[in-house]
Amino acid sequence: MNFREQKPPKKHGPVISVEETWSTLSQNIKEILNHNAANLSFEENHRYAYHLVLYKNGDILYRGMKKIVAENLDRLAKEKIISAFPTTGSGDPMQRSQENELLLKALKSVWDDHTSNMAKLGQILKYMDRIYTKQSEVPETWEAGLQLFLKHIICPPIKDHLLTAILNQIQYEREGYTINRSAVKGCVEVLLSLDSDDNALTVYQKDLEPVLLRESEAFYKRYGDTLLEMCDTSEYLSKVEGIPIFPKVASRFESEESRTHLYLSRKTAEPLTRILQDNLLAIHLDAVITMPNSGLDALIDLDKFEDLAQLYHLFGMVPNGIPCLKKTLKASITRRGRDINQASLGDASGDGVESKDADMESRKIKDKGKGRAIAASQTLTTALKWVQDVLNLKDKIDSVWIKSFDSNPKVEATMNEAFETFINSNDKCSEFISLFIDDHLKRGLKGKTDEEVDVVLDKTITVFRYLTEKDVFERYYKNHLAKRLIQAKSVSDDAERGMLAKLKIECGYQFTQKLEGMFHDIKISADTMKSYKEHLAKSIPSLSIDLSVIVMTSTFWPSHSSSPCNLPQQLLDSIKPFEEFYLSQHSGRRLTWQLSLGNVDVRVAFKSKQHDLNVTTFAAVILLLFEDLKDDDFLTYEDIQQATSIDHADLQRQLQSLACAKYKVLRKHPPGRDVQSSDAFSFNSAFTAPLQKLKISTVSSKVESGEELKETRDRIDEERRHQTEACIVRIMKDRKHMSHNDLVNEVTRLLASRFQPNPLIIKKRIEGLIERDYLERAEDRKSYNYLVSLTRTGLIVCLD
Repeated sequence: MNFREQKPPKKHGPVISVEETWSTLSQNIKEILNHNAANLSFEENHRYAYHLVLYKNGDILYRGMKKIVAENLDRLAKEKIISAFPTTGSGDPMQRSQENELLLKALKSVWDDHTSNMAKLGQILKYMDRIYTKQSEVPETWEAGLQLFLKHIICPPIKDHLLTAILNQIQYEREGYTINRSAVKGCVEVLLSLDSDDNALTVYQKDLEPVLLRESEAFYKRYGDTLLEMCDTSEYLSKVEGIPIFPKVASRFESEESRTHLYLSRKTAEPLTRILQDNLLAIHLDAVITMPNSGLDALIDLDKFEDLAQLYHLFGMVPNGIPCLKKTLKASITRRGRDINQASLGDASGDGVESKDADMESRKIKDKGKGRAIAASQTLTTALKWVQDVLNLKDKIDSVWIKSFDSNPKVEATMNEAFETFINSNDKCSEFISLFIDDHLKRGLKGKTDEEVDVVLDKTITVFRYLTEKDVFERYYKNHLAKRLIQAKSVSDDAERGMLAKLKIECGYQFTQKLEGMFHDIKISADTMKSYKEHLAKSIPSLSIDLSVIVMTSTFWPSHSSSPCNLPQQLLDSIKPFEEFYLSQHSGRRLTWQLSLGNVDVRVAFKSKQHDLNVTTFAAVILLLFEDLKDDDFLTYEDIQQATSIDHADLQRQLQSLACAKYKVLRKHPPGRDVQSSDAFSFNSAFTAPLQKLKISTVSSKVESGEELKETRDRIDEERRHQTEACIVRIMKDRKHMSHNDLVNEVTRLLASRFQPNPLIIKKRIEGLIERDYLERAEDRKSYNYLVSLTRTGLIVCLD
């Protein structure tokens, strides 16, 4: 039997020694970290690492690599970074900045060295990263290198010095010093590249950004307080060219934006901007906009539109900015408007002062009759000045709104509210506006082009829009228009109709219906007079007096008290043929002569020469009483009153215009400014004047006195009661049933275009309609029903 010799089984294992392989590879890794890899073979080192991983010794390789890298980092930290720590406590910001810069550069140098080394190691340890790290669930070479850098470099005390250096550099730059931004940027990029221990945030987000924001808030809080105490707007303008109000603040926004763009994280820009807004704007809004001699008021006064635009831009950055601007602008407009009102009220209420001044002036010129005319002229001047001041203020604020506030509609609403408030706080605003229009349509538009006329009328309509009591304006405007039409004082019919068209657009047809009727009457009267003159030429010999008549429809024109007057026979002979002619043409009509509105041209012979006088009808009747008297004959006040039957008030006013005004065609005995019932009058045959034609009239278009104003308000209140009742009936006729609150709201809405009705007045009008059986209360006692009855004796006209 033959036996073969059996060989021992083959053992599986590395063909090379693990200890020798790791010893050689570890030495090569150290050479790479020391930048001595020029003579090393990449393939050889890669093979060493491959064999270690292949033969299940990856743990030795991985742990050994980390240990060598950590030792290298510790060495670099000690040699390059810790040695660069600032060592002096110098107070010189420039020296401290340079020390910080050295530290930042040192850290960036270590980072660059480390990342370069880890990139090289990653190349020769690729097989380990592909096999071992996946199986063992450990970070790859690059990630392990970052973690080692975070653990051995970004740790106390290096971390504390690093953050302090970065923050100090930012602080120095904010204080105006120049720093090396690239050094700060390099370190910030390092912190952005490293994840914190929990991997949720970067080191920058966890450690640097919160501290940066806290210190920024503290800095800008101090900065804002200092800026507010030491600077005003004018100083800002002189120090920073091109940056209007709050120039330093504006530059701060720009510098922080630049800082985050160049060397901080872009995500830091938003919280930094909020810090700037909160500490430089939000808490100082009121203080900045109300700075004495340099705040909003001063900027508006000086027309600094660029400064105001910057103010608007900055305030728009914070939530409460625009509301604060609106509040301050409203207060500014209201204050300016209050001053305008106070000036006008002072002039209007200073009757005693004006009378005293007028008396002094009268004594100087020995013409006491001038005093009252001067006072009336002053009151008219006050009204015109008030409207012009309001228009000037409106133009100024509109310019600011357009040029500086970007035509913001919310700001415009605030402006309108402020104008409406102060304009309507003047009880005479409606009368003043009507007088302003009256003055311009009588004499203020002469020599102006159609475009200029439209500009004036448009501006007036702008103020008219703010009136809450447009019915009051309508009454005054109707009175003034009537005088212009009757006395033919309008300088332009086109301007009159243009103004009427604008009012119609603003308030509707009903508002101008009667005004248009007045124009229609003037046109019809002209045609009537033409027909009457043709009739006279055919049927009646020429009359001694040339008569011109305006026939006014009573429902269109303002109501006038028909003062009695005994006309002399010459005038009666002139008007009787016209009455017969007109009534023959229009059956069923009745003519009532309004003598107080007429005027007469009278040729009067004085000793020196004859003069053609234009006087009122009443004045002509008075002058005719002296026609057959001698120069030395007198007529007492009682004689004149009995002969003419003119009311005492009108008679005194006419005698003042004839005997106490500029042209004294009568003499008053005794001389004086006021007419008394004990006075006597004689013809002033020695009267002389340089002009052939003279106009003697009472002062017109003046502001109403207290009693006249009260009378006007009473008539307006009466009209409002009728209008309110008509509106209630119209609504209830359509709805049949409404609750009290709904009815009040609807009445208020419909009447708002004419006036603001008081809910208590509406309630009283409802109760009055219930008493007259137009309405009844419903069973719930909170609503009303409309009643239809054929037994009513009253009549309410419902105007659409």
